[in-house]
Amino acid sequence: MTESSVDMQPGQILAKGVCRFLVDEGLAPVTELSPVRGLRTDVTAVAPNGEIWIVECKSSVADFRSDAKWEGYLEWCDRFFFAAPAGLPDDLLPDDHGLMFADGYGAGIIRGAKKRPLAAARRKAQTQRIARVAALRLRGLADPGVKGLISPSDF
Repeated sequence: MTESSVDMQPGQILAKGVCRFLVDEGLAPVTELSPVRGLRTDVTAVAPNGEIWIVECKSSVADFRSDAKWEGYLEWCDRFFFAAPAGLPDDLLPDDHGLMFADGYGAGIIRGAKKRPLAAARRKAQTQRIARVAALRLRGLADPGVKGLISPSDF
């Protein structure tokens, strides 16, 4: 199967570039992760030092203005970033969070994110959630027949 962005939504294309960048920087990213019911992050990543980063991909001004949930992600990470395509007005996005410009091939940090350390119990729970989701997704790719045995809430 060849890699293609043809069937991907703009936010998914940004997430792909963000993930490539994060891997290059030594982080382990997972896309579409639900830290709690009702929230689903675009990209959540674990850094080598155990920090948890969340990156919210915004493909357009309308995409940002229509999203009221992103503030709920702040309590689930040590660092929070927006990722946007080059050309999106960067003054649109709140300047008290990190900013990346991204495309389908990579990303770069334009503005760093302040560290807001998670409580130890929340970090442990979030790290375990990330590990479980990543492991179950990998198992589903290796053995498509196992998907029927996995609860949708595990993803």
